Amino acid sequence: MGLFDHLRRGLGKTRDGLVQSLRRAALSSGRHRYEELEEALLRGDVGVRASERILRRIQEEGGDPWALLREEVERILEAGPNGPPPGPAVKPHVIVLVGANGSGKTTTAGKLAAKHAAEGRRVILAAADTFRAAAIEQLAVWGERAEVHVVRQERGSDAASVAYDALGAAIARGADVLIVDTAGRLQTRSNLMEELKKIRRVLRKHGEAYPQETLLVLDATTGQNAVSQAREFQKAAEVDGIVLTKLDGTAKGGVILAIREEVGLPVRYVGVGEKLEDLLEFSPAEFARALLE
Repeated sequence: MGLFDHLRRGLGKTRDGLVQSLRRAALSSGRHRYEELEEALLRGDVGVRASERILRRIQEEGGDPWALLREEVERILEAGPNGPPPGPAVKPHVIVLVGANGSGKTTTAGKLAAKHAAEGRRVILAAADTFRAAAIEQLAVWGERAEVHVVRQERGSDAASVAYDALGAAIARGADVLIVDTAGRLQTRSNLMEELKKIRRVLRKHGEAYPQETLLVLDATTGQNAVSQAREFQKAAEVDGIVLTKLDGTAKGGVILAIREEVGLPVRYVGVGEKLEDLLEFSPAEFARALLE
């Protein structure tokens, strides 16, 4: 299956709900059309700001609302930074995954490890979610599936210590990528937010370039709650980008527009299933096409 078809299948529930609502609205006329378009966009969790921007464009330019909608969706997704943050070419490239409980961090860590390994990079996983014993075991299973080494300690160990040891092992082994899985946390739990800061400080003992990337993993099924999570984590954890998971299981995939418009963080990957290959690099043009075609 090609990447576009893979993405299109994963966005099926969002597309079916959003597209049907928008088509009905597009067939209306006058003021009623815009009211229905707005309702359809908000129902799809596109968010108020992004919805207003789309509707303003349609009202100002007239013409085919469907074509204008697709253009504006792509423009919102392409606005601002995309892709990994620029930084010094220091090996290994360290990626720290953060997010709320149940967002899919450990699964994302495994899929991301498999993706890098399949592209010929030497990868190490760090089981720094020491709060849940199941998380350590789950990451070990993903490590076996991806055929990459996992650095881990006992449940209850210091998470920063695990991350520090993992980076030391990655440097010693000449690894290309280190992926650090951290404990799930609510944005209101200040002690866990402090733990994230400690992990970053400890990694920097190996060099000021580390970590090169902190990715926030968000669950698309939570809709607008994902936007508020993104805001709070951005304040507390120096987030560089977003991984939006579980798009295949929800009709709320439009929340990606709200995240881009209201928070401004780049989307780095989208998760569209449970298999190793179901983590896709984000492409604004392909996403807009898969969502609205």
